[in-house]
Amino acid sequence: MPSTTPARDSTQLTLALQRVAGGDRAAFEELYRRTCVKLLSVCLRILPVRQEAEEALQEAYLSVWQRAGSFDAARGSAMTWLITLTRNRAVDRLRARGRAVQAPIELAEMVPDPAPPATALIEMAQDERALALCLSELAGGDATLIRTAFFEGVTYAELAERTTTPLGTIKSRIRRALLALRNCLT
Repeated sequence: MPSTTPARDSTQLTLALQRVAGGDRAAFEELYRRTCVKLLSVCLRILPVRQEAEEALQEAYLSVWQRAGSFDAARGSAMTWLITLTRNRAVDRLRARGRAVQAPIELAEMVPDPAPPATALIEMAQDERALALCLSELAGGDATLIRTAFFEGVTYAELAERTTTPLGTIKSRIRRALLALRNCLT
């Protein structure tokens, strides 16, 4: 198997492009075989959906067939020219897709807002203030027991252990505090 060097590969690509400019289909096939993997990876970096990347690559090769005569080896390598042409086709496709997805501003009213309505937010704020006021009126640390049990998710048994208070007493104090809160909030 003959060894290939980057310089030799570049020369072969340049010659293939020159033959493609003359309408040589075999040269185009050779050019495709040598470059399709690299050029597809260029498309996939810009267009992650494989089908779109493949379509952009197809458009790029069509441009290569049509514009091979405009390649100038004095201005850069054949692979650089191919990559630039391919990248431009992928970017064009990306831009076209972006424009197609846009909708008129008038349709913005139809998009649902996931946030609760303003009236619900006002009611929640009023409820929070009322609960805070009622909690402040509880006697002897009962507010702390309620906050710890219901806002932090601590069990009655853990509360009894933390406060070194019998479990029955904790249950009774929380029950009385909940009744007092209910009366205060109604």
